[in-house]
Amino acid sequence: MDAINIGPLALPVRVLAALAAIGAANLTVLWWRRRRQIDADPALWQMILWGFVAARAAFVLKHFESYRPDPLSMLDIRDGGFVAFAGLLVAFAIGFEHARRAPALRRPLLGASLAGVAVWAGTSFAAFAGGTANAPLPDVALKRLDGAEVALHALSGKPMVVNLWATWCPPCRREMPALGQAQAAHPEVAFVFVNQGEDGKTVSAYLAGQGLKLDNLLLDASFALARATETKGYPTTLFYDSHGKLVARHMGELSPAQLRERMEALR
Repeated sequence: MDAINIGPLALPVRVLAALAAIGAANLTVLWWRRRRQIDADPALWQMILWGFVAARAAFVLKHFESYRPDPLSMLDIRDGGFVAFAGLLVAFAIGFEHARRAPALRRPLLGASLAGVAVWAGTSFAAFAGGTANAPLPDVALKRLDGAEVALHALSGKPMVVNLWATWCPPCRREMPALGQAQAAHPEVAFVFVNQGEDGKTVSAYLAGQGLKLDNLLLDASFALARATETKGYPTTLFYDSHGKLVARHMGELSPAQLRERMEALR
């Protein structure tokens, strides 16, 4: 499971886990403020803020070459690029310093940290346990732009990246150039672009207008692949190994840096 539906919205599990962890930590310090009159809120929010900044900075430094052409994209956190370990390390260091200076904060900050980590880990594990890790490549038949039918399995035999997208989806359009560049740069990986619910004329016009040339572009008018893979929103990108087993999935826009990290793991 990579997302949870909340009404009409599909919330990525990684976002939900982070929000749940912050909520648990804040409830803990709230308890201490009400029962023991110890206000640890300012210290906790410093931990959260600087941990967030550190996690993002570590990811940007790791993939600096991908961000170099567009430095402002380093600030675009919609790509979800964070290094959790770096963020936790900095947050705990700041918490330790606050506790050293004000011993009364030790127990509330420790309790908030443990509660946050426990909820984050529990939410992530529950999503993983109830997910589709190692699921096989679905046995579905799709159509090419010329109307010819092709089985998705016919394109397997090597690592595969399957992108579910639509022309009306802004994040899909934003990530498409990076996916196209990756397809050209990695012939050892099969990239498959599966349009959801649109006709060939609409898709062809969009590609021509954007100057995009993509191989393995398929149409899924009945959303068969979305149902088979339990896709909750678009874009969703699925990563399969050479044996056709799902090894990772990402709901939402992929930045060049995130795509690069996924490709390294896939290879």
